[in-house]
Amino acid sequence: MKRSAAKILREYGPFPGVKNVGGVTFDGQQVWFAAGDALKAFDPASGKTLRSIDVAAHAGTAFDGQHLFQIAEDRIQKIDPETGRVLATIPAPGGGGDSGLAWAEGTLWVGQHRGRKIHQIDPETGAVLRSIESNRFVTGVTWVDGELWHGVWENDVSELRHIDPLTGAVLEKLEMPPGVGVSGLESDGGDQFFCGDGGGGKVRAVRRPRRAPSSRIPVDATSK
Repeated sequence: MKRSAAKILREYGPFPGVKNVGGVTFDGQQVWFAAGDALKAFDPASGKTLRSIDVAAHAGTAFDGQHLFQIAEDRIQKIDPETGRVLATIPAPGGGGDSGLAWAEGTLWVGQHRGRKIHQIDPETGAVLRSIESNRFVTGVTWVDGELWHGVWENDVSELRHIDPLTGAVLEKLEMPPGVGVSGLESDGGDQFFCGDGGGGKVRAVRRPRRAPSSRIPVDATSK
């Protein structure tokens, strides 16, 4: 298992009126984050806030290429980013203890914070398809280039973990500096992650480790 210090590339915020950053996602142009009573979007180049949707947004956030998905207490909302309308709602697997959220190959992946699990679920029904155990509190979740990553935040220690999607074994850790937490987590599809920091009201860009093309595992290899 490889271990290294996380390299923080940039900090965004604190954002006006935002007391807590939960889930984080990226739509290819804007970074979206959960701010409690709203979903907000900013330009990662300038840091300027671009959008705000009035919707309950308490934890994980995801984007499937067309819609936003947002955890609100014990449910997951499917949202039209153009209109802000909630199109559908499904139960969250942790029953209110849910954290991170990611989209990959037609399914949602949901972190269960104190339950120390990641669930793969059906986005139409919320049915749990499979679960992965962790040995730490799970926060944000993301898939990038066939790699499953999640944040951990426990006892003031935070890490970004690359794990085996079949066994949950930790393959690599990026250790955040002391006192820096990780709530939401998302990749930009390239060389960086976006990480929420909970009550600090900020989003951080963290360097993603470089990979050789041959090391990438297809996401669909994990699906049943």
